[in-house]
Amino acid sequence: MQIVGYETSDSGPGLLVSDGGDVEFVSLSPRRELAYTLGDRHCAGTLTSDGHVPCDADEAPFCPQHRDTWVCARCTGTCLKDEMDCHETHAVYLAAFAPDQFKVGVTRLWRLETRLREQGADRAAHVRTMEDGRVARVYEAEVAEEIPDRVRVPTKVAGLQREVDEAAWQDLLDDFTVEARFDFDYGLDLTDRPVAETLATGTVRGVKGRVLVLDRGGSTYAVDLRDLVGYEVETGATGRRLQSSLGAFG
Repeated sequence: MQIVGYETSDSGPGLLVSDGGDVEFVSLSPRRELAYTLGDRHCAGTLTSDGHVPCDADEAPFCPQHRDTWVCARCTGTCLKDEMDCHETHAVYLAAFAPDQFKVGVTRLWRLETRLREQGADRAAHVRTMEDGRVARVYEAEVAEEIPDRVRVPTKVAGLQREVDEAAWQDLLDDFTVEARFDFDYGLDLTDRPVAETLATGTVRGVKGRVLVLDRGGSTYAVDLRDLVGYEVETGATGRRLQSSLGAFG
């Protein structure tokens, strides 16, 4: 079996595991026991309406043939597609990641809350509504000269156990007209920083964005779901020795 993808949608997070054709959705709901041992890693292939098409290329999680590049993520208002197709109403937002990391972003208005959850935002504010994606990206690029347009996963992991600096967040918002505010709780209930690790064994504490938080052996681990994609897996808990978190010694 191989981990070929993951989902972080409103319907609940999960891993996509393939036996070479059929794809199984493995729920990552809180308190679920996850027990896979990671083996070799290679390209995860591609998913179609008929199932999983495997690939044995060494590159992981995807080889150049199966790497999907979303050109809109690099757009600054000059369309990178053959024909512009982002004619829907778009929202420009600011997102906060504990304790004091902020970013600007753009998404289709109807996807706003879903997009914020996909990124694992702790706080967010809808600050501008635009008629289409092109003008939204132009405005985003202007704001990005002062506020980053991305926050890396290791930075998000570093703040998992912390609260947002409310004063810094409010100072940021003072320069914008806020149309709506969002406050997210992922139910992780952490007091210590989890250990960054790549594993698929343990009791699911929760998922924040694409970060899976697992409890195992008295320690808590933070796993970037993307780092699991491409691994061949066997059913059964890993026996690999892992670094212990601070909470293991409490």
